[in-house]
Amino acid sequence: MPEEPVILRGVADLRGQVAAWRKAGETVALVPTMGALHDGHLSLMRLAKGLADRVIASIFVNPAQFGPGEDYERYPRTETEDVAKLATAGIDAAFVPTAREMYPEGFATRVHIDRLGDVLCGAHRPGHFDGMALIVVKLLTSALPDVAIFGEKDYQQLQIIRRFTADLNIPVRILGAPIEREPDGLALSSRNRYLSPEQRRIAVALSLALKSVRDIVKAGGDPSAASATAREQVLKAGFDSVDYIEVRDPASLELVTAPGKPARVFGAARLGTTRLIDNWAVE
Repeated sequence: MPEEPVILRGVADLRGQVAAWRKAGETVALVPTMGALHDGHLSLMRLAKGLADRVIASIFVNPAQFGPGEDYERYPRTETEDVAKLATAGIDAAFVPTAREMYPEGFATRVHIDRLGDVLCGAHRPGHFDGMALIVVKLLTSALPDVAIFGEKDYQQLQIIRRFTADLNIPVRILGAPIEREPDGLALSSRNRYLSPEQRRIAVALSLALKSVRDIVKAGGDPSAASATAREQVLKAGFDSVDYIEVRDPASLELVTAPGKPARVFGAARLGTTRLIDNWAVE
């Protein structure tokens, strides 16, 4: 049986464990998650283990990044299964705090990022990135790892984290990891478990449509026209609505309206009660 990670419930416990590793001369990596772990998360863990002597995974469903009517209450919470997966992955510690631990009575601080947080998901989920930034700031300053790893499926989130860690002089290297996909191309996501078998069949249409935009733009095609066509394809496949399909600069997230420039194709669409996101780099 693989050895289970040390379970840390409080910030003081987290800091004490990191201090002990530091005293032993060991480096530390952090992989923040909201649990409901899948192979995409585990790919981040594998990357982390190659970069540091010790790896911490955090598991926290962060209420601050869910808006009214979103899926905070039903978001899957599978701590027992998650800890077993972390053990198999050889993770050293799991930081699993309560909401009260992270947001004690009287908590009154916000973190807001201009521009990068105002487009794409920021335009469709008001307050989401403020809540995400707040918890990541708290995790990074609580653990102060050498490196923290985030998946590129949440690419806008990754760019926002890079921005505020630079702006706030947080001394942690931020690393993005490639998207892990199902054999048919669907990006792995904890929310995929919401999908019925029929919805799962439909869901891959988003990935395929974004990939087609990538191919068109890579070949010199018009980004706006390709995005409009992809939107129609996703709706025709059976999605209920499309929040956006857009081609944007990978650093600034500004719209790309002509081929030949650095670009990334972003999409978000709703299937029943499930909102799926994905993106493809234009190499």
